[in-house]
Amino acid sequence: MTDVILANATLVLPDEVIRGSLLMSGGVIVSIDTGTQVAPGAIDCEGDLVLPGLIELHTDNLERHIEPRPQVHFPHAGAIIAHDGELAATGITTVFDALRVGSIISKDKASYGEYARMVADEIIALRTEGALRINHLLHLRAEVCSETLIEELAKFGPADAIGIVSLMDHTPGQRQFRDVSQLRAYVRGKHGLSEEEFLAHLATQQALSDRVGLAHEAAAVAAARRYGAVLASHDDTTADQVAVSAHNGTRFAEFPTTVEAAAACRAHGIHVMMGAPNLIRGGSHSGNVAASHLADLNLLDILSSDYVPSALLNGALMLGDQWGDIARGIATVTRAPALATGLTDRGRLTPGLRADVIRVARLKSAAAVRGSWVGGKRVC
Repeated sequence: MTDVILANATLVLPDEVIRGSLLMSGGVIVSIDTGTQVAPGAIDCEGDLVLPGLIELHTDNLERHIEPRPQVHFPHAGAIIAHDGELAATGITTVFDALRVGSIISKDKASYGEYARMVADEIIALRTEGALRINHLLHLRAEVCSETLIEELAKFGPADAIGIVSLMDHTPGQRQFRDVSQLRAYVRGKHGLSEEEFLAHLATQQALSDRVGLAHEAAAVAAARRYGAVLASHDDTTADQVAVSAHNGTRFAEFPTTVEAAAACRAHGIHVMMGAPNLIRGGSHSGNVAASHLADLNLLDILSSDYVPSALLNGALMLGDQWGDIARGIATVTRAPALATGLTDRGRLTPGLRADVIRVARLKSAAAVRGSWVGGKRVC
């Protein structure tokens, strides 16, 4: 592997921003120097930002490639490779691919089937073949309000190196869908349900949650421990829900829906993660708390691209502007997610760490990735 020098760059270090150069060799960052000089053979970054590669903990992007439209399914290998390339081009060098476990297999028109074990096997195979540009780790989204969660969890084990298990509970009338009108718009729009069919679906889901909710939550927590995975909560709304998450051993909270929940997370030492699309759009599409408001209250630690990969970089830069501290903004997509998931070898421009590095130009309306290196190898 050849040495790579990124010179005349604006380097975003853990706690400061400097003009200088960075040397990568043998898959790691070797040295960082100040100055604008460009040595022979170095890449002149012309003042562009040089950042640690972005770390994505929760993205629905792979599901969008596998099923680009409702009931339209694409071959998985090609979908995974396309997803991988899109993330590389947006500066993401480590991703925890979120795969749902727990299905609805009844006759309901809003039913959905199992896919996680199959897709996980294909990700692992492509990773082993060296077909993927960036680092792919596994995140199981455990849907509590489902019919098959326990059976699907049993198909995974410690050998799969599951990085994250998140507890998802989409029971109507709580958490993300406290406002049932928001759920109505989402479910009817996605599945083409009539109002009568939607109301029947609502009743079925509420009854299912009453029957299996507690058992499924306990099974998912136990599975995370069995896998050796980090546990995350999802859409906590009240302080009582956060207290349960803390009791379960939750490390970070995905998209708390209220200030109350975010503040309770902080009190329990749980990292707060919000969606970058929420930040960029100026609010939640589900009517929940705005990410920018939590940032103003210093209750935001991590950003996720959620359903728009390009939002991760642009959201972090927006936070840097909002806080008046670009290093702090970039930390929400690099150092903080690495800390939350125990990845001690990446997330900072520091000698000795992995050479997962990106070069970024700030344009008038957005940011453009001009180069991505993973383990010192250029992938974009």
